[in-house]
Amino acid sequence: MTELVQEKKAVSQSIDFYKIFRVFLSRWYWVASTVAIALCGAWLYLWYTPPIYQTGASLKLEESNPAIGTGGGQMAMQNYNYTDKIQAESFTIRSNEVIANAVKTLDYKISYYLKGRVRTTELYPNIPFVIEIIKQDSVNFSRSLYAVTGKDEKHFALAPADNEDEKVTYQYGQIINIGNMSFRIKDKIPVGSTYQFKFNSQDDFIGRAMGGLNIGEAARFTNVMGLSQTDGNAVFAADILNAIMKEYVKYDVIQRRRSANQTVDFINHQLGFIDTEAGKSGSTLANYKTRNNMVDVSSSTSMTVGKLADFEKQKTELNLKQLGIKQLQEQVNSNKAKVEIGLDLEGDINSGIGTLVTQLNNLLANREAKLGQFNNDSQPIKQIEQQISNVKASIRNAVAGMLRQNEQTIRYIDSQIAGVTQSMSSIPQKEQNFVKLQTNFEVNNKVRSYLSEKKLEAEMNAAAIVPGASIVNPAYPSYYAISPNGSKAYSTALMLGLASGFGLILLVRFLNPYIYDKETVEGLTHTPIIGVIRKFPDYIDQDSRQALSLSKPKSVFAESVRSVRTNLSFLASHKESKVICITSEVSGEGKSFVTINLASTLALIEKKIILIAADLRKSKLHKAFGSDNKKGLSSLLSGQATLEEVMIHDDVHHLDFIPSGPVPPNPSELLHTQAMKSLLAKLELEYDYVLIDTAPVGLVSDAIPLIRSADINLFVIRSGISQQRSANIPERLSREYSLSNMAIILNAFGDDALHSNYYTTDYSRGGGNSTYYYSDYSGYSGSGYYEDENRKWWMFWKKK
Repeated sequence: MTELVQEKKAVSQSIDFYKIFRVFLSRWYWVASTVAIALCGAWLYLWYTPPIYQTGASLKLEESNPAIGTGGGQMAMQNYNYTDKIQAESFTIRSNEVIANAVKTLDYKISYYLKGRVRTTELYPNIPFVIEIIKQDSVNFSRSLYAVTGKDEKHFALAPADNEDEKVTYQYGQIINIGNMSFRIKDKIPVGSTYQFKFNSQDDFIGRAMGGLNIGEAARFTNVMGLSQTDGNAVFAADILNAIMKEYVKYDVIQRRRSANQTVDFINHQLGFIDTEAGKSGSTLANYKTRNNMVDVSSSTSMTVGKLADFEKQKTELNLKQLGIKQLQEQVNSNKAKVEIGLDLEGDINSGIGTLVTQLNNLLANREAKLGQFNNDSQPIKQIEQQISNVKASIRNAVAGMLRQNEQTIRYIDSQIAGVTQSMSSIPQKEQNFVKLQTNFEVNNKVRSYLSEKKLEAEMNAAAIVPGASIVNPAYPSYYAISPNGSKAYSTALMLGLASGFGLILLVRFLNPYIYDKETVEGLTHTPIIGVIRKFPDYIDQDSRQALSLSKPKSVFAESVRSVRTNLSFLASHKESKVICITSEVSGEGKSFVTINLASTLALIEKKIILIAADLRKSKLHKAFGSDNKKGLSSLLSGQATLEEVMIHDDVHHLDFIPSGPVPPNPSELLHTQAMKSLLAKLELEYDYVLIDTAPVGLVSDAIPLIRSADINLFVIRSGISQQRSANIPERLSREYSLSNMAIILNAFGDDALHSNYYTTDYSRGGGNSTYYYSDYSGYSGSGYYEDENRKWWMFWKKK
């Protein structure tokens, strides 16, 4: 009866881009909803987020100090990298000393705020009312936010901003003691108006200023530094940035004058001693000349005195240079301060030491910046410390060489002084004493004159020092908020909404385990599809007395059932009477509904039809015929009733029907009996079609004997209900029982584009799994040939 199933070629399927478009178009309202939600989120973000403002300014770093014009300094400047200098100076600008001095110039002690319905706005620089601080702890005082509300012309209410239930009423001018401080409000607050204020320390604003400060090059290969300040208050950003630049310029001048001032202090100290010694030596010389009646000495003696005075002057110059070298050594040995080369050493410092000092200053500034991010034991800090140590060692070696050379020169001068002193031994004793007194007097005068010149030079250098930077462009308030950016927020929300909508569609498709269209079935099995039955309206009761194909003969559903009826004629065409077994994987896939509609459609072409409810465990088919199911197939097979007693003649559907009957204890065994085979053989002689509604093959094995003996086996797959594994069952049954009469009916197809397969089967290439013509009637609804119950909402102009 059956033939072995031949191996079929795989179905050739190609991507249909129109179907992909329909997938996303079918759920356009998902995308629209996610976009609307994202845009609402962006609107709320913009509404509740305080704006951030930014202002900019620029500083120009000077080429060099006009007081320093030595060749060594010029050589060092030629090799100088502006990028390194800007980076080094940026750390100086960020130093606590510069920022703290800048904050002192602002009115930072009290901040005023205006409370709004959504957010609170800082009123700087406006002062809505004056608060006089009478007494305040310098460190430990309350920094809480207070809310103040004007009650009448004489009173106001004060409470913590986070708990306004604790309001206390005060009079204007009354001293208030809160949080380790005393203050009073002198100005009247408008009645009903609510303001907020808090007391600040200098450290509070230091963090605020440093947090919004950004420094970099204004342009590459230039000595212009660009500064910017971001803050929630546009005026404060401009004020603090201008204050920082001014304080940096002052700080730079102070640092540049430090070495000159040290030299002046040293010279003043030496001049005080030399003035005293010069006075004593002059008096002693005058007294000696008077006592000994000496008017003048020989020319040789005068030359000796001149030489000795010159050597003493040179020794004094070397001692001053020695002081500068030792000051440089002390700075290098220090682990904190920036190294500054004294003005007295500018002409003696070569370019190598100048470069090393610049590199050391950059490393010290870099270490200060890193300490804000890492602790002292971290690897980055250890690396910088090692680099600082290496550079300092190089500087120490160079400075030690300078110190040794200077000491050798001093020793040479001392030897020359000793030689001149020894040559004086040939002079008479009286003249020797005179020469010593004269030499002492001349040396003191020359040293005093030299120190006075050096003091004047140092003071002139200090006065000639100009700042190492000048303000090119001051900062002005900019009321254009850089954050939040409205256009960016809305564009980001739009992109996020679109991505979420499309992602949701893809996720639902990816997680979908069900079959929705014939292309999916064709891609999963070689079993042919005999037809696609359209989805019936939701308001139709499947258990009604009348099949939908009869009650709605002009519907798309009825036409799809008729298409299946037509294709049945191609199956088992050699037989005049056909036994058709209809099954599915599980219950609820509509096999009984398909059976009754198919039977009713066959009856319309004057075929003699009998329908058997062979699901002896859970049949619902009798409800469509108004049967009580007290007698049926189970009664007939068990010998408790005759065929005439269980047979129902239905005039509505124009067919005969055998209900399932009471549930027997052995349903599978009853269907395996000879009585069942005899019944089918008898009915084949009397009817054109014998339709058997069986139990689901995925749950029980009751239907197997009926499937093996049937001429045609129809496997029902319900769109949106049957899972993808069910498409493999017909092929497995055909292989296990050597069947060649299996066909699939896709039931309740609703043309849901969301879950449709984006492949289109091409039967012209690679064969196919069906030779039957049928249509799923997609796109034909509302064409005028069918009763279009599912008219779309946008087709309001069409009549039903």
